Amino acid sequence: MAPLCPEQFLALSCTNVGVGPGGTTTMLARVSIVDYKGTVIFDRYVLPTMPVTDYRTVTTGIGASHLQPPEAWPFQAVQQQVANLLKGKILVGHSIWNDLSVLGIPHPAVATRDVALYQPFRNALRSPQQTVGLQTLAWQLLCRRCQDEQINPAENARVALDLYRSDESDWEAAVSRGNWPCALPPSTFSRCYM
Repeated sequence: MAPLCPEQFLALSCTNVGVGPGGTTTMLARVSIVDYKGTVIFDRYVLPTMPVTDYRTVTTGIGASHLQPPEAWPFQAVQQQVANLLKGKILVGHSIWNDLSVLGIPHPAVATRDVALYQPFRNALRSPQQTVGLQTLAWQLLCRRCQDEQINPAENARVALDLYRSDESDWEAAVSRGNWPCALPPSTFSRCYM
């Protein structure tokens, strides 16, 4: 297997708002993608496809004004742009299935590096069967704070990428040996992977 190069990697994170009764149904509101160096290459708010019943502003920082043109793009335009950017790339993130689900974009499972599923991280935090939050992973493994106030998807993507890079050589060595080092995502999200 040829060594991987930085241009093959992108990290993704999404921020969601609530729709429907009580705002309990999740809808995409913002998506950020960074390259291997952490440079933002895509960051867009998304026009709602349904009435928003909970902007979740305390944690998202998003209000009605963010989800208006020209700052927000139509969902299909964002979806197409993200799909084009991710094509042929290795996707890094935390609980990637949530992001792929709200985007409605499948991605090859072998081309994902999900820090929430990476078994060595789970084992290090003595949580081998459970998904560990990004905030906890960042603090425990990188001594780095994230999500202290409002969620910033670009920063979340960078943190996931930094976590991946902190153990990249062992991670990729395991993959190249055919010893997949990650737990499986929840089976209800199998449609998010090819």
